[in-house]
Amino acid sequence: MATETHDAAADMAHGAASGATGMPQLDFSSFPNQIFWLAVTLVVIYLVLSRVALPRIGGILAERTGTITNDLAAAEDLKAKAVEAEDAYNKALNEARAEAQRIAAEARAEIQVDLDNAIAKADAEIAAKTAESEKAISEIRAGAIESIQAVAKDTTAEIVTALGFQADAAAVTEAVTDRMKG
Repeated sequence: MATETHDAAADMAHGAASGATGMPQLDFSSFPNQIFWLAVTLVVIYLVLSRVALPRIGGILAERTGTITNDLAAAEDLKAKAVEAEDAYNKALNEARAEAQRIAAEARAEIQVDLDNAIAKADAEIAAKTAESEKAISEIRAGAIESIQAVAKDTTAEIVTALGFQADAAAVTEAVTDRMKG
């Protein structure tokens, strides 16, 4: 250990005696050697990069570019198909609406025809019942007039008899008939 301490002290004394202090890379006497190894290292790095790394990176970039291009083309195709599907859907929807409107119009027309037929049938039934009712009313009226004449004749004959006169059936009938006419 004493020898190591002595060697380190001798080296420091030698360095101080030669006047070299600081970093060895800045020692101008070793610049040619450093420049040589720097050039060798740069050439090796260039060769490794140009022969191995850069072709791989270029291949990966080309592959990614191709994939992106293919994906964009597929997306455009899908977008076109989606537009076509939407157009087909809208066309089918419009056709369905037109068909529904046509069916509704046909149903309205059928209902209107049925309604017109029902109204005509009801009008005919009402007209027939009105005619029957008018006939029945005429018969009732005629029967009522005959009944009134019969009652009037009987009543007139009774009144004339109650007054003490002899009632002539022909005279009573003529008087009642004249009075009924107005």
